[in-house]
Amino acid sequence: MKKVAFQGAPGAYSAEAIEKFFGADADPVPCDTFADLFIAVEQGDADYAMLPVENAVAGSVAQSYELLMEHDLRIYAEVILRVRHMLLAPTGTKLAEVRRVRSHPQALSQCQRYIKRHGFIPEATEDTAASAVSLAEAPEPGVAVIASALAAEIAGLEIIDRDIEDYPFNYTRFFLLGTEDPPRAQRNKTSIVFTTPHQPGALYECIGEFARRGINLTKIESRPRLNRPWQYIFYLDFEGHVKDQECEAAMMGLLRRSLFLKLLGSYPAATTPIGDDPQQEVEG
Repeated sequence: MKKVAFQGAPGAYSAEAIEKFFGADADPVPCDTFADLFIAVEQGDADYAMLPVENAVAGSVAQSYELLMEHDLRIYAEVILRVRHMLLAPTGTKLAEVRRVRSHPQALSQCQRYIKRHGFIPEATEDTAASAVSLAEAPEPGVAVIASALAAEIAGLEIIDRDIEDYPFNYTRFFLLGTEDPPRAQRNKTSIVFTTPHQPGALYECIGEFARRGINLTKIESRPRLNRPWQYIFYLDFEGHVKDQECEAAMMGLLRRSLFLKLLGSYPAATTPIGDDPQQEVEG
């Protein structure tokens, strides 16, 4: 049974992602911070780490991408989880009595319309599931938390409103991180990070290495370089495996044009259900 590190307490969405990928064949290892996930795998305390990197509503998780840049773990797989947010409170609490709501900033962002509509005061915490446990252990009048149905069950809180996320198809993308590359799959995706010279057309020329070879890009995002004001790094995902002939050629071209290039991993591409039919899927 594989040990899989995740940030948060039992009932966290990352724990749900572990269950979705491994079923019952995993031993979840709770960690306090995202950085602790990397340390757990690097030191051999866990075989893998489940890291949230992007939400379809709230966007990328900045800290996750910074850690991917700093550490040398490989992306072994991606997992896309349908996130359903519940409003939890001590048994007997009425919705009209709630004044303040606590959760992780990502969860608050994904429910901001609901929060504004009800006039709640949002309060950021480190973890959704841990917020539920804390409220159960020390109930406060007028306080509720946003977390999963599983977190409600574990903490012993009551679900006073269901599916409160602002958009019905609220998906979070996770990377399963390890120390080795996964076997090649039928459909693969590759993630890289690179920097360009500070000159006109530099990014255009880098992206052109993929366009000329008919390689589809599924994500590109710029982020500030830490300790280097007004300089940026680019995170890019593309379809295919780094060992595919055209992908390898594109990477060699990018290596010549960029100042820095790091491979985060080539891994099996996940799919996201769309619409009401769970058989209908789109690439994640």
